Amino acid sequence: MPHMLFFGFGFCAAHLAPLLAARGWQLSASCRDEDKRAALQAQSIAPLDLNGAPLPAAALEGVTHILLSAAPTENGDPALPILKEALAAQAQKPHWMGYLSTTGVYGDHQGKWVDEATPPGPLGARGQRRVIAEAAWGRLADELDLPMHYFRLAGIYGPRRNQLAAVKNGTARRIDKPGQVFSRIHVADIAQALLASIDRPNAGRAYTLCDHEPAPPQDVVAFAAGLLRTTPPPLLPIDDVELSEMARSFYAENKRLRNDRMIDELGVALFYPTYREGLRALFEAGEY
Repeated sequence: MPHMLFFGFGFCAAHLAPLLAARGWQLSASCRDEDKRAALQAQSIAPLDLNGAPLPAAALEGVTHILLSAAPTENGDPALPILKEALAAQAQKPHWMGYLSTTGVYGDHQGKWVDEATPPGPLGARGQRRVIAEAAWGRLADELDLPMHYFRLAGIYGPRRNQLAAVKNGTARRIDKPGQVFSRIHVADIAQALLASIDRPNAGRAYTLCDHEPAPPQDVVAFAAGLLRTTPPPLLPIDDVELSEMARSFYAENKRLRNDRMIDELGVALFYPTYREGLRALFEAGEY
């Protein structure tokens, strides 16, 4: 029986898990507290308790697929030191491994189109950490002959995590930085891309996961407000807005992302080609 281990069970993993369960897969996921343990068990997902120490080899016996989604810190990727020894001890290596990265690895390109082959532009701290983490997993994959795949995610939205919710709860802002665009992708399209890669593995390959239309973020907020039949928040010049460190890092990078490799190699036909289809579906389903 195929067995997926989720190292980090967040928004993306939670949308992939039911697709695998429908295929009859065995599922397990890392956890660090009792609340998460109970939540996993309620979904018929076996919890793998972590205490920060390297996993014993037996913990990976029978695991055929691994999805890594834990974000790196200043100290590096948190999963690698925990999994490295157990992976090295396996006589039968996983059939597929996936690393959820970010399009921040491409850096800033001043609004130009980029893809997986584009040399990185100036990188922020978050992008640098991801580049280091991707490289670290790449070295281990080469050393242990692991079938690693890299998925560089644009801005993720989906049920209860979208601009509709932000407009409704009053936290949405329309920030104007001339020429600024962001790419995004619905979590359901991330899940289908991951499933397509599992079905068509190509070890060592990186994929940019985004929809077809990079767009100014203020336009997305305005569209969400229109669906809700409410007045959008005022347009504010970026120099007049106090931004968090995270938000500043996003606005410091401007690029248009191509998704040709995801479409052509994985055969993905997006459920939500732009934010308009995605937000409209969420609105009609009341998932905000």
